[in-house]
Amino acid sequence: MTLSVVTHQQQRRFKLIRKPHVSEKSTLLADKHRQFVFKVQKDANKSEVKQAVESLFNVKVSAVQLLNVKPKRRRFKQTEGHVKAWKKAYVSLHAGHDIDFTGTK
Repeated sequence: MTLSVVTHQQQRRFKLIRKPHVSEKSTLLADKHRQFVFKVQKDANKSEVKQAVESLFNVKVSAVQLLNVKPKRRRFKQTEGHVKAWKKAYVSLHAGHDIDFTGTK
């Protein structure tokens, strides 16, 4: 029974972080302050995000800030729609740790 609980927690960690959020602001934060921005699941909390980043990227996380991005209205000609709401996580790393998304060494 404990094996299934452990594997469920590991699977949740992989699904928790959807993708890195790459923008001009997130690139500046990564360069200056070692803060990385991720799109995460809407039901994620700070401790889960911290554990997921530490296990996936083998780094030490010093702080996590979460924020909800509200949905935005979009319109194309007469058709109205909206962009879905999502959750963003700002992850700060300890000194000496870094995440490389480019894959080059």
